Amino acid sequence: MKLGVIDYGAGNLRSVLNTFEAAGVTGHLVRTPEDAAGVTHLVLPGVGAFGDCAEKLRSQELVPLIRTWIGQDKPFLGICVGYQVLFETGEEDEQVPGLGIFKGRVVRFAESELKVPHMGWNSLTLSNPADPIWKGMGPEPYFYFVHSYYPQPEDESLAAAFCTYGVRFAAAIRRGNLVATQFHPEKSQKLGVKLLENFVSL
Repeated sequence: MKLGVIDYGAGNLRSVLNTFEAAGVTGHLVRTPEDAAGVTHLVLPGVGAFGDCAEKLRSQELVPLIRTWIGQDKPFLGICVGYQVLFETGEEDEQVPGLGIFKGRVVRFAESELKVPHMGWNSLTLSNPADPIWKGMGPEPYFYFVHSYYPQPEDESLAAAFCTYGVRFAAAIRRGNLVATQFHPEKSQKLGVKLLENFVSL
């Protein structure tokens, strides 16, 4: 296998690469479509704003690569904003469309007594605990979140896991060899490493 991690000028790339190394895999950065030659597993990490991420992916001509990759059902992992940008629109930047790979929009947590951003450890409710992506994690694994927005997929059957923080939201989606998570595996210690191990086994 060959792991490619998309570099669009933002995101905690070093942390992601280090966690993959802990999972036994060395990744290399993909900044242009040509950099993806020979790659078998593609990762879109995310730190920052929805609109900035989408615009940078377009400016680097990486959107056709991502669309084709997912369309061909090759192993793909989206993390945080790299999950959100797969949808059509986001409240964070209404003027910039997402990639539109999935129908739905990204919305902000409503004002409540809970702090926003949602930051820290929280448990997941798994849609299918037997899914290989959750192998070795137990029925309610804990992962680390840092976000103020979350996707609302039109097709709720995409949801591989839910989390509750004031509202119940899709903390991860799964389709074929695609998995995308609102939480950060690279900040989630042993379970994060395990999830990346499971991903590279796809």
